[in-house]
Amino acid sequence: MNKEYVQFGCGFSAPEKWRNFDASPTLRFEKIPVVGRLYTRNSARFPKSVEYGDIVRGLPIAEESTDGVYCSHVLEHLSLEDFRSAISNTYQILKPGGYFRLVLPDLEYAINQYNQQSSPVAAFEFMRNTILGKEKSRPGLRAFVSEWLGHCQHLWMWDYKSIAHELQQTGFTNLRRATFGDSADPMFRDVEDETRWVDALGVECRKGECVTLRKVA
Repeated sequence: MNKEYVQFGCGFSAPEKWRNFDASPTLRFEKIPVVGRLYTRNSARFPKSVEYGDIVRGLPIAEESTDGVYCSHVLEHLSLEDFRSAISNTYQILKPGGYFRLVLPDLEYAINQYNQQSSPVAAFEFMRNTILGKEKSRPGLRAFVSEWLGHCQHLWMWDYKSIAHELQQTGFTNLRRATFGDSADPMFRDVEDETRWVDALGVECRKGECVTLRKVA
């Protein structure tokens, strides 16, 4: 039986045996026939295998058809409301028992690092490292478009307790803190990048057999 694995927010990481989606406006522009081939904002173009898809609105994937879902440093760029839509949509496309693995910045680690500092600029470093602040406001249409295309700001940060609670409310089970390469499903070895797991929060969970607890409209 063929298995299907989905990665969202993939960027330039597009392993062959996975369906790789990204919601970047730059990718959407690159997909426009003829015109999209003339310009790219990045130093390189997205791999041709990357599909445009927004996990918040829902991916073009049938319900309960996916054996595994992965995302790396994506969920912190979503508002709380959009985060809840994203994990609800993830739950819907997974088969019962399917794996969801994610990695993102660890708010608890960042706070502990801050608390260990006595420097007068410790707060500045915290804001920079968590990408929660904005040091300069750049006026003008060009700056607005560049920021919109970049999606670099962190909108909601997570520690293990808070994200585990959200995942459980959605219906996920078997939650645990994960580390790089420790999944029982070998397919995740193709998509995980060890450098993205350094000082980060990794989580693995599975779709339970019960009905989803939270429905997001």
